[in-house]
Amino acid sequence: MTKKLDIRWMKVTDSTNNRALEGIPSEKDKTVWAAEFQTAGRGQRGNVWKAAKAQNLTFSILLKPDFILAKDQFIVSVIITLGIESYLKKKGVTTQIKWPNDIYALNNKICGILIEHSISGEYLSASVCGIGLNINQRTFPEDLPNPTSLILELEKLNELQNNLSLKDELEVLVRNIFDYYNRAKEEFNATGTYNLLYSEYLNKLYRKGEWHNYIETAENKRVEARIIGINQNACIILEYRNGTKKAFAFKEIAYVL
Repeated sequence: MTKKLDIRWMKVTDSTNNRALEGIPSEKDKTVWAAEFQTAGRGQRGNVWKAAKAQNLTFSILLKPDFILAKDQFIVSVIITLGIESYLKKKGVTTQIKWPNDIYALNNKICGILIEHSISGEYLSASVCGIGLNINQRTFPEDLPNPTSLILELEKLNELQNNLSLKDELEVLVRNIFDYYNRAKEEFNATGTYNLLYSEYLNKLYRKGEWHNYIETAENKRVEARIIGINQNACIILEYRNGTKKAFAFKEIAYVL
């Protein structure tokens, strides 16, 4: 029998991440808060997450991953992104993971993720995973540079659609993410590593092995390089044309799209 999901749907809230953060002391692992509309949705780099009312999935998952060491916290991003990429693939849409945790269909952003961790000693005590996945939205504000949605991508495949049910899609998506969460726990218990999941993440990384332009943000310097991997600190590793390799943490490198 399929276990029932604990999903709390709201018409409006400021941010589903706020609801999940409030739930850390009392709520269980794998609790989900979803909203038809967020008045103050948050994205990476302090950005606002913009989504049309009742057209997209805006939700947060509370994980209490007592098996994940604080030093391995990036595996939560791996779990979430692989779960979303796999869900979209099953819908017929090919996507890649833009380091650290955006989802792109070709060069268009379909999903953004904001993860906030709580640490107790050597382990993660809680991870709040805020996810904004564009589902039914066909038009976007002009200040969003490269958005797309599931329905737009399906229509590119000549699969004209009626609007998809947000509640139905959320259940399928969340179960897919939890499959990867369970896989992470099984792999760690068996081997003490997450090597298989990291390998899958790297194979699905946006622009991996391709020559592109980037901005080194500390000096605002434009460089040509290619992504060759991720190091043990979850920094992205770029290789330059002269063979030099350099690792960058989040916000230290920007993609030129």
